[in-house]
Amino acid sequence: MRARRLHEVLPHGGEPGNVILEVDDIHLSFAGVKAVDGISFKVHTNELFAIIGPNGAGKTSIFNCVSGFYHPQRGSVRYEGRELLGMRPDRIADLGIARTFQNIELFPQMTVLDNLMLGRHQHLKYGTLAALVRAGRASREEARNREVVEGLVEFLGLQPVRKSYVAMLPYGLQKRVELGRALAMAPRLLMLDEPVAGMNLEETEDMARFINDIRWELGIGIILVEHEMRMVMDLADTVLAVDFGRPIAVGTPAEIQNNPDVIRAYLGEEHGTAPAGGGAE
Repeated sequence: MRARRLHEVLPHGGEPGNVILEVDDIHLSFAGVKAVDGISFKVHTNELFAIIGPNGAGKTSIFNCVSGFYHPQRGSVRYEGRELLGMRPDRIADLGIARTFQNIELFPQMTVLDNLMLGRHQHLKYGTLAALVRAGRASREEARNREVVEGLVEFLGLQPVRKSYVAMLPYGLQKRVELGRALAMAPRLLMLDEPVAGMNLEETEDMARFINDIRWELGIGIILVEHEMRMVMDLADTVLAVDFGRPIAVGTPAEIQNNPDVIRAYLGEEHGTAPAGGGAE
């Protein structure tokens, strides 16, 4: 039987080239220490936008500002023209923004299927009583959403472990399940925070392939924070380099790799090339 393609399971992100996210001059401080200092960028549909930088550069803080976990003191974050600052993270997720985390945030004592079904919770439109009797609309809704989840299991190659408890899975598969749970939300903007951190070469190559397929099949915007520079340079359309919460440079992977300010931030000198292998977080 032919394996279902991802676009047969989830909706397409929309017309390519449209601005889906606009971050404008955001500033975030903790006890007077600047974590994010004047960051601005745009992400388009069907674009993979990467954020790189050395340890403590503010990459995850930028993610947390977009997804509502942090509240910048200044600036603007607009998603599809709507201001996000001040919104709760769950409300931002409901609008169509999904993310993964540096540290795996799954329910280890639940199965792969159940973890993925949690990603469909905002698509379940029945009430408590219907859920209790599991009949009528509730039954139809659950069947429809479970079909989406089964399609994601197929896409991510999780069929052999679909009923396994997450706690029993190796690390690489757990990261894949977390990607699946984010996809289950049917996002129009997907934020991936170090999706291959701690993976071996084979697992990294598999994850890179999944990310590339997601981008091309769904046409959604993707923001990637990652220190595996080979993957970033292979996949990204646009790269933003940051250091100490400030923007250093933005451009194509080739432009960023050869930018003297980026090289200095990574290597502490102006000679050589930006790291093509493992960079810094």
